[in-house]
Amino acid sequence: MTEDERDWTPETFDPDRDIPELESRLGDSLSAWKTDLSSFRARGGKLITYHGWTDPWLSPYNSVDYYQQVAETMGPEKVDDFFRLFMVPGMDHCRGGPGPDRFDMVDAIMKWTEEGIAPDRIIALGALDNGGQRTRPLCPYPQVAVYRGEGDTDQAENFECRAAE
Repeated sequence: MTEDERDWTPETFDPDRDIPELESRLGDSLSAWKTDLSSFRARGGKLITYHGWTDPWLSPYNSVDYYQQVAETMGPEKVDDFFRLFMVPGMDHCRGGPGPDRFDMVDAIMKWTEEGIAPDRIIALGALDNGGQRTRPLCPYPQVAVYRGEGDTDQAENFECRAAE
């Protein structure tokens, strides 16, 4: 068996030997930092990412920075038609924290890819200490949820997505 025909398994994979080989063969396709996503976009790809603002393990600014770099590389007018970043206030690493941390990104990506409906807000749910439920809109970056000034501050319908000030 030649090196190109190698069939890796968890038992045979040697990170010291095999990761450099994979990187040399696959190059940028393994990179999580590639900012030119034009071939993905040209094939009709849609991308939704999210990150909790209170993530203690990975800086949420990494996700913001990546989104901004993609926009800079490709042009902000092109990014909005295939890439959305949702920052989640009060959410830790993937879940938990004091903010609403339950939401359905799968339904959002399915509607976008299958029906052409881009998500302009996604409703997040969270439990309150009194046993009630808080809802909040997650807005596509760089927008943020802003309270309209009246109504229950624990209900998403009393917020709107708009540019951060």
